[in-house]
Amino acid sequence: EGPLPSEEPQEEKPKTESPASEALPARAVLQDLKVSSVTPNSVGLQWSVAEGSFDSFTLQYRDAQGQPQALPIDGGSHWVTVPGLSPSQRYRFHLYGLRRGKRIDHISIDVSTATDKPEEPPSPSEEPQPEAPSTEDNQPEHPQTEVPLAHAVLEDLRVSSVTPSSVQLHWSVPEGSFDSFMLQYRDAQGQPQALPIDGGSRWVTVPGLSPSHRYRFHLYGLRRGKRIDHISIDVSTEEPQTEAPSTKDNQAEHPQTEVPLARAVLGDLRVSSVTPSSVQLHWSVPEGSFDSFTLQYRDAQGQPQALPIDGGSRSVTVP
Repeated sequence: EGPLPSEEPQEEKPKTESPASEALPARAVLQDLKVSSVTPNSVGLQWSVAEGSFDSFTLQYRDAQGQPQALPIDGGSHWVTVPGLSPSQRYRFHLYGLRRGKRIDHISIDVSTATDKPEEPPSPSEEPQPEAPSTEDNQPEHPQTEVPLAHAVLEDLRVSSVTPSSVQLHWSVPEGSFDSFMLQYRDAQGQPQALPIDGGSRWVTVPGLSPSHRYRFHLYGLRRGKRIDHISIDVSTEEPQTEAPSTKDNQAEHPQTEVPLARAVLGDLRVSSVTPSSVQLHWSVPEGSFDSFTLQYRDAQGQPQALPIDGGSRSVTVP
C-alpha cells in the first residue's frame, strides 16, 4: 500500500552530481505522527518536527479504489485534514518531509475511518444525546477531580461567498474558546459529510458541492472531544454562470456614476507542485490589492468548478 520506504533513496540520486559544490540540507527529523480526529469520510493527522525544518510536506495514500493520492502541505503546518475518504476503510498514510524538493525524512501510520452513521448530521434536537456516552466514560476515571468545561459560545454563522460548487462560511466565538470545530452536512446524494476544523479558525471553504442545490450546514464547537455549542445555516449554491453578459449589463446600468477602482495587478502565476491528483499554484500581486480571488477550472468530466480564495493568500492547493 502506498509508496514503500525503500522508494525514498531513489529520488536522492541527483545529489551525487555535485557532491562538493552543493551543500547537503541540514538534518531534519519527522516524529510523532498521530491521529487527531476520525470521521466516516475524513482523518485529521498531526505530527512534530523534532529537529531542523522542512520546506514542505507531502502526504501520500491510496484511496478506497486503490488509486494513489498525494496532498502537498505547507512546511509550516503540523496538521492536515484528509477529506473524501470512505467509511470503515483502512488507510496507510505516508508523510514525507521535503527540503529543496528532496525527501529528507518519512513516517507512516495506519488509520481506519469511522463507520457510517445514518443519523448524521444530527438535527439540533439530537445535539445533547451524543454527549451521554462520552460523559459516562470520563466520570468513572476521576468523578471528583474533573473540572467542568468553561462556557464557550458559537455565534453569527454566515455566508461570505457562494459559487456553483463551493460555499465559504464565517463565524465568531464571542465567549470562551473551542479546541476544534466540526462542520457536518449532507451532500447532493444525501450522504453525510463531516469536515474537522482547527479551533483557531473562524472560516472554512466547503468545496465539491453541486450547483443550484440547497445545503444545511451544522457547525459544532468541541472542547475535549465534547460538543459544547452548535449553530446551523441553510445555503443554496449558485447556478453555473457565464460571466460575459453580466459584465455588459453592469456597465450599461451606470456608465457615468461608477468610480473607477484603484489599479491592481496579478502577476507571475506559477505551479509550485504537481501530484497525480492535485496542483499547487502560487501568484504575486505586484501592484494594488484584491479583496478576494476565485480560481475557476473544469474538472475531468467537463463540469465547471470555482474555488474562492482569501484576498491575502498567494497560494492554493487544488485537490
